[in-house]
Amino acid sequence: MEAQQKAGEVKKRLDGITVSGVAEGGKITVTANANKVIQSINIDSAFLADADKDELEELLVVAINKALDQAENISQSEMAAMTKSMLGNLGGMFGQ
Repeated sequence: MEAQQKAGEVKKRLDGITVSGVAEGGKITVTANANKVIQSINIDSAFLADADKDELEELLVVAINKALDQAENISQSEMAAMTKSMLGNLGGMFGQ
């Protein structure tokens, strides 16, 4: 039961952490939370007016992947910290 409670706490913490991925020097910005949920996509109006469909799609993929990579790194760090805190006392059981 403690594991489920701690996982819930981590999920709440991750919901509150914002990450972003940027492409084309800031012309496209994707914002997500650390639970890998996209919160917003911002596309510079001037860039949008001049961009073609393929370029826009390619850069959106780049920005989304950057944001999700950051979210994944934070999520893994948080889960590792939770696991370490839960298992930290087990070291004594094995003579360490």
